[in-house]
Amino acid sequence: MSNSLKPESHPFVVPNFGSKEYTSFFLAGALCCTLSHGAMTPIDVVKTRIQVDPAFKGHGFVSGTRNLIANEGASALLTGFGPTAVGYLAQGGAKFAGYEFWKKRFVQIAGDQETAVKYRTAIYLGASSIAEFFADILLTPLEATRIRLVSQRGYATGLTTGFARLAREGGVRELYAGFLPILCKQIPYAIGQFTVNEFCHETVNRAMSEDTKRTLSNTSKFGISLSCGIIAGFAAAILSQPADTLLSQINKGHGPTGSMPHRLYVLGKEAGFRGLFAGLGPRMIMTAGLVSSQFLMYDAFKTALGAPRGIEIHKAI
Repeated sequence: MSNSLKPESHPFVVPNFGSKEYTSFFLAGALCCTLSHGAMTPIDVVKTRIQVDPAFKGHGFVSGTRNLIANEGASALLTGFGPTAVGYLAQGGAKFAGYEFWKKRFVQIAGDQETAVKYRTAIYLGASSIAEFFADILLTPLEATRIRLVSQRGYATGLTTGFARLAREGGVRELYAGFLPILCKQIPYAIGQFTVNEFCHETVNRAMSEDTKRTLSNTSKFGISLSCGIIAGFAAAILSQPADTLLSQINKGHGPTGSMPHRLYVLGKEAGFRGLFAGLGPRMIMTAGLVSSQFLMYDAFKTALGAPRGIEIHKAI
């Protein structure tokens, strides 16, 4: 085919996001994540206990919740709320703002719309992975504190005392003992969250005519966003579940000594396939609620803050 017959490549009109826009992205991401994760604390407490506490072995979510309330009181369901809220305030802001930044950067590297669309999967994977890596630097110490509070009854009275005790007894090394497993957990989680959500929206958009898109009611838009978020949440939970189980074990002090890869290998071998996916049911429920609510709130907060839409590189047909 001659060059004159080749389809013309069209450069993206890439928005010029500055500090104001990224501050809005950060604030919207921080608020949506701290609110959603904070609200899910009771489910996360039960999930973590099922993973690490022998007394909860064989329990499902409902029976585990009943057992926890009967033995420790209803207040036990809010154990770790402080580090959860603060940790995901920082992590959520960095993750959502980072995803917007790296997606824009990779689109610029692609150079034109056709190339960006062709490699959109790689762009989604790369943007979500890099954003999550830096966000986890902020999250890891607070996640370690949360898991200690949940898994060791009486460890501390809350965020400040728990963080101080962990830092005093183990130092930076202990605070970041779970960094590798948390990367193994959170990067697949972010990939499922952002990539699957992008493709779900693309699938829906491609199935609708332009007239239908223009006349969609707010209720329909809400339903589409909610459904896409739920599916993305299921994907995020399944992809990250094995590492989530190992992270809980590491932060409770289980497993052999030695390098982190060695400890992860031994713990994974001991747990087996079934053990690595213990607590998946309640975690899927939790994650579907987390991811779907985060996307809905993120869009609402961006609108309230006057932030622009992110870059869309969906395939049109």
